[in-house]
Amino acid sequence: MIDKSVIKLLIAENQQIVKNVGLFRREYDFEDNLNYVLVGLRRAGKSYLLYQRMHQLMAEGRAVEEFLYFNFEDDRLIGMQVSDLDNIITSYREMFDYKPFIFLDEIQIIDGWEKFARRLADQGMRVYITGSNAKMLSSEIATTLGGRYQIKQVFPLSFREMLIAKGLDVNDRNFEYKNQVAINKYVEEYFRFGGLPEVTTVQDKRAWLSGLYAKIFFGDLLSRYSIRNDKAIKYVVQKMAESVKQPVSYNRIANMVSSIGKKVSTDTVIDYLGYMNESWLLIPMENYAAKFVEKASNRKYYFIDNGILNLFLTDPDTSLLENIVAINLYRQYGDAVTFVNTNIEVDFFIPDRKIAVQVSYSLNDDATIKREVKALEKLSSAVEVDECYIVTMYDEEELEFDGKKIQVLPLWKWLLKNNKI
Repeated sequence: MIDKSVIKLLIAENQQIVKNVGLFRREYDFEDNLNYVLVGLRRAGKSYLLYQRMHQLMAEGRAVEEFLYFNFEDDRLIGMQVSDLDNIITSYREMFDYKPFIFLDEIQIIDGWEKFARRLADQGMRVYITGSNAKMLSSEIATTLGGRYQIKQVFPLSFREMLIAKGLDVNDRNFEYKNQVAINKYVEEYFRFGGLPEVTTVQDKRAWLSGLYAKIFFGDLLSRYSIRNDKAIKYVVQKMAESVKQPVSYNRIANMVSSIGKKVSTDTVIDYLGYMNESWLLIPMENYAAKFVEKASNRKYYFIDNGILNLFLTDPDTSLLENIVAINLYRQYGDAVTFVNTNIEVDFFIPDRKIAVQVSYSLNDDATIKREVKALEKLSSAVEVDECYIVTMYDEEELEFDGKKIQVLPLWKWLLKNNKI
């Protein structure tokens, strides 16, 4: 059992942290009458959004003493059990007379947390929870929470949010003309190092990203899932990074890893990819044109952040460009984003919205233009497509086939056009 004196100390310490933290506003909104579970990759900004919500409440007149913020990754809480959770509420009530707003950070560490969370909601508490494991979205937990919580996935910063964090006024009507040098600088940074909030503030970005990945690898993969063959899953991650842009089957991944001396079965690969998905490391994407059984077994996989992907690549540019487009489409449309790979190859297709997107680092020759336009033309002849895009690193123009326009946009402009958080 965790001593109450430790719990009270943490409550007081955390209130001071909340009071003094510096913030810029991320584009997430909370409704006053809802409870929330925020999920996503480590360091994507879930805790930050809790701080942001508390500052919003303080701006509305709430005192910092009304906030019961608890971070379960604090080393002073090692060994905490679900039976200790009531002591958090009891300790707060011994300190303050308020009905608290409750913020529980990385609560998935505590087995059985969902029943405690449900009871808090049933008691009329306003509760905000974060977690970095997709098992928090399992059907069993969803059943226990019983519709009492709104679930939101937290992504790394959008490019728009990054520009705001850097101090640019993105709502200025002359934004592009006033800030083109800064835009070019920051899109290059975003492209190579991703949008995890802290990486935008550190000098040695690659070292910071390497440290974060080590925490994900050893903490969220090896330790959480009791993986003994660490070299095998290390190679699986490497091969997934090298295979960005290409559909890969479980068998192919198993064969690639086994060929370099670490024998691994197809079933083990399926498990490993499941663990990587649950740790929010990968975005799986299905082939729109595939047969039902192949939709799950022959997918594309993208990394949730370009900075992490870039750790594994030696010639990264084309992979990074397609990956960053994938992230931002997934941010906006979720699982509705597919690719097309049959006799037609289109990088991204959102059937519900009738949007097709090709990715090409440069359109500097006629053969490349012809290839990208032909793919969009073939897709449009097979299914209804209303909007066609080609995202490049720097090129901008307008192309046309059969009276249908194709917008060719440089990455920065496309990211701002598709700026949903």
